[in-house]
Amino acid sequence: MENGTAGVVVIGAGQAGLSAAYNLKRRGVAYMILDAEQGPGGAWRHRWKSLIMETVNGISDLPGIAKPDVDPAEPSSEFLSRYFDAYERELGIEVLRPVKVTSVAREDTDPAGRLRISSDRGDWSAKAVINATGTWTRPFWPIYPGRSTFLGRQLHVADYVSAEEFRGKHVIVVGGGISAVGLLDEISQATTTSWFTRREPEWRDATFDARAGHDAVALVEERVRRGLPPQSVVAVTGLIWTPALRAAEKRGALQRQPMFSSIEPDGVRLTDGSLLRADVILWATGFRAELEHLAPLRLRGPGGGIAMDGTQVAAEPRVHLVGYGPSSSTIGANRAGRAAVSAILKLPAFQQ
Repeated sequence: MENGTAGVVVIGAGQAGLSAAYNLKRRGVAYMILDAEQGPGGAWRHRWKSLIMETVNGISDLPGIAKPDVDPAEPSSEFLSRYFDAYERELGIEVLRPVKVTSVAREDTDPAGRLRISSDRGDWSAKAVINATGTWTRPFWPIYPGRSTFLGRQLHVADYVSAEEFRGKHVIVVGGGISAVGLLDEISQATTTSWFTRREPEWRDATFDARAGHDAVALVEERVRRGLPPQSVVAVTGLIWTPALRAAEKRGALQRQPMFSSIEPDGVRLTDGSLLRADVILWATGFRAELEHLAPLRLRGPGGGIAMDGTQVAAEPRVHLVGYGPSSSTIGANRAGRAAVSAILKLPAFQQ
């Protein structure tokens, strides 16, 4: 078991966590970064092999070192794991892993006191915590009538490996985000598919430029400022047409249907009462923020979310969330890491 103290404990070593660590190191703040993964790369370590760098949206360079040349055909899981590994080594960012943080709690009632970070490797005491645990470990499975009766296979995108495993089967894809349409395109080239979403997808022909990204982040930021559960940036921006998706549309793969009314052993019951038989249901229904270890701090408000002031939890300024709400996408991750460190250094505990 390990125990120690630090000025700041960073939980998670994905893009947002490494950005925070870089800024802490640059500002001369003593920190410890704890990561639950077996090696560098964050959630990218687990992405399916067909998600290549050419189709990855908006991966920003980590601060301080430019991203190396990218082979657009290389799997993102391989490139980004290697890139993060080289980044940690070149900048001397020490990450303790694997460490599963189980709770974060106040050590006493002093609002300027220390926080206790407990884990399966021991405890740490810190003046502040930057939480960068992301969402990958908390896939969201909607509750639908009859879901437990389905005799075929159900999986979440977090479990997806390859379209080849579905060849010869009819696959239902549920979800209206980038992962849903990307996997729908891929699977539809190997077998028959049907696509269901709760709302009619909104498509964009315009290029997703820096201005559009800034505007999308601002809208998500406004929700978390009011203490509402964050929407994804994609929910704000809509879906952008790519050549691959245009081709999928021509194949008929993007014929969206409204959500089915129930799930039955052999398929799903459509809104018109008919049964669509299926062998597989792939839930591309997103993820929720991994924040269970923060429960002892009682951060959630009556709106169901955590009221935020930038990256700072409004009710607990010693805790910053990066990779949450507006910084849950790569668009805002680097900015969030820098902003969190700047705000932490203004805390009374760092003025002594």
